[in-house]
Amino acid sequence: MSTDNFKITIDYVAKRAGVSKTTISRFLNGRFEYMSDATRENIKKVIDELNYRPNNLARSLKLNRSNLIGVLVSDIGNHFSSILVKGIEKVCKENGYNLIIASTDNDSLKEREYILSLLDNNVDGLIVNTAGGNDDFLMDLSKKGLPIVLADRSIKDTVFDTVVVNNYEVTSELILHLIKNGYNRIGFFTEKIGDISTRTERKQAFLDVCREYRINDSNLIFEVDDDLSKIEENIVSMMEDGRKSRTAVFAVNGVVLLDVLKVIDKLKLKIPDDVAVCGYDDWGWASLIPPGITTISQPTYEVGVESAKRLLNRIRGGDEIKPKKLVLKAELVVRGSTRSH
Repeated sequence: MSTDNFKITIDYVAKRAGVSKTTISRFLNGRFEYMSDATRENIKKVIDELNYRPNNLARSLKLNRSNLIGVLVSDIGNHFSSILVKGIEKVCKENGYNLIIASTDNDSLKEREYILSLLDNNVDGLIVNTAGGNDDFLMDLSKKGLPIVLADRSIKDTVFDTVVVNNYEVTSELILHLIKNGYNRIGFFTEKIGDISTRTERKQAFLDVCREYRINDSNLIFEVDDDLSKIEENIVSMMEDGRKSRTAVFAVNGVVLLDVLKVIDKLKLKIPDDVAVCGYDDWGWASLIPPGITTISQPTYEVGVESAKRLLNRIRGGDEIKPKKLVLKAELVVRGSTRSH
């Protein structure tokens, strides 16, 4: 068989080496840390035997510009993600960049796999709404010179430009609003918290304010995900245990808030006479549900815009600038669902 270079494809090299095209791509880009020594040696042997000399794939990520930006969102089904991506897309399109978007479903393993796949597509940088649990992995990528910006969610160290909202402060403001309106039994309903910074910050604000004002005689934090039966069980339990109390429910985000409202409607509870309801994300429908749902309105679109601006600045040579965390202001929108009696 002829081994003229122009007749040999990466697919053929992968077949001869008994590995995937993705693995060959990683080898050619010098990302050996994700393969065993045996695999690495085998690939090298096959490439030498075939006299395969790649061109673009052998170039470094930095020198081979693709004008592609990788965007990882934690949950594409969450309206927050679509608004975030709109902000990112606006800035990128204006500057000649296209997006490759992946949804991780808040799964740290899936996030790592998608990032590696995006690198194989030679993206010029990443905007990550991280699932949590990948701090060391992300920091390792940063050390290799890949421009990365974190959107909405942060990690333990400020090694990347990060754009977030004032989660702790505005959550504290909302819980204090409930207390001042006479609510003395407040439940915190959330999806799994894990290492997700936004949920951790909101939870801590909730705990701190309740502790300061001696609200709740137990830790009323419920990880319910999208399980409506679990939400119902916890709301019923709160109502029964606090018959002489004024009960309120705080939802960690818009997805949980909508699920909470579905359950309250099923239970035929009156808002706010039987239970007050409030939560994060002001998605339009909150003002339409009688008597109007108190929410925290966060500047999601602006988070996307600022994240994209910072990433493009890094790609264009802003490596010497120390990474910074930009905190945008979310606002409390008070409506009838938390009014005082």
